[in-house]
Amino acid sequence: MSQNTFESWENLVKKQLKSEDIYTVLKKENLEGIDVKPFYDAVEKPLVNLPKVEESTHLVATYHETLEEDVFAFLLNENVENLVEKTIFINNKDLAEHISPADEDQYFSLIDVFDEGEAMINDQLVKELQAKSFKRNLCIDVALHQNAGASIVQQLGIALAKTKELVEVYGEEILDKILFRLAVGGNYFFEMAKIRAFKLVFNQLSKEYGLDDIPYIFVETSSRNKSVSDSENNLIRSTLELGSAMIGGADAVFSTNYQIGNNTENSEEISFKQQIVLAYESIINVFEDASNGSYYVEDITQQIAEKSWQFFLEIEEAGGYLESLKQGIIQKKIYDQAVQEQKWVEEGRIKLIGVNLYPKLKVKKSVEELYSEKEIKAVRWAEMFE
Repeated sequence: MSQNTFESWENLVKKQLKSEDIYTVLKKENLEGIDVKPFYDAVEKPLVNLPKVEESTHLVATYHETLEEDVFAFLLNENVENLVEKTIFINNKDLAEHISPADEDQYFSLIDVFDEGEAMINDQLVKELQAKSFKRNLCIDVALHQNAGASIVQQLGIALAKTKELVEVYGEEILDKILFRLAVGGNYFFEMAKIRAFKLVFNQLSKEYGLDDIPYIFVETSSRNKSVSDSENNLIRSTLELGSAMIGGADAVFSTNYQIGNNTENSEEISFKQQIVLAYESIINVFEDASNGSYYVEDITQQIAEKSWQFFLEIEEAGGYLESLKQGIIQKKIYDQAVQEQKWVEEGRIKLIGVNLYPKLKVKKSVEELYSEKEIKAVRWAEMFE
């Protein structure tokens, strides 16, 4: 951008904002520690296309017999016989342990092999799943951490640390058998960059073992920013979340039910059809790396990657993920982040329309009632007001 063009842009913005101090006006704080510029005219180190494992993002629906003819990928909470030529994501531990797919079936496990409460790897589960012909049989879940209030940087650092724990026990050959379960929140471009950044840092970790792997990423919509009383806004939020997941390059996406605590067959169908609308109206699920070349997304992708790698190194210096859990380090870091985020919600700096904005409701539950320094648990922002 030439200096003349830059000055013209500045003058135009000053006129639009009716302020000489445009950089203060345009400055946008965030809890991730990411430096966001008011505008971008270049990126220092352009990234190559960040690939997906799947050619097209799987659109995953909770299984129902009425969907069997039209849906290709299902999430199963209980066994269903005679599912032919489908991609299946197993979401039940007992089912994952006992089901035996045929070689031609595409089965994936969504059961985390870590026990966060006991700070251990479930070795029996790992061995049982390794014996099965799943496409991806070992799941590392950081959706829990997102819903508990962990920052994006913390989520990715934890995913890497959990990966390293598994590799140290079972060898680097398991890297291409891991599925990563992530949740995406409402910070549209940041969540897009989160998925892309994880591809960078996972690939960097794989190179430490002489490999050049890319992660399999299953993404679900977050519960953190949803409310019991405002299903319509939940629906809008989760649609945007699905968009950022597809554009960011997820291999599979799943819509958690937008009606909190009141799932119906109709709400499950609508939740899935969000994906259909996005995929077939905009075809964003078929692009390998749709946001590549966006200066803004490229810049924050690289910042998130660098910060999450540093957080991963911090965990390793403390003895690794399991040791950090045993010492309460991880729980405390997530707690501090979550409480700060909840404070922003309470103050209206994070806006939830219908919850803390239009109308402003009274606080009914304190931070102390909602969060614990000793436990990683999912908490919705709106619970403070419900």
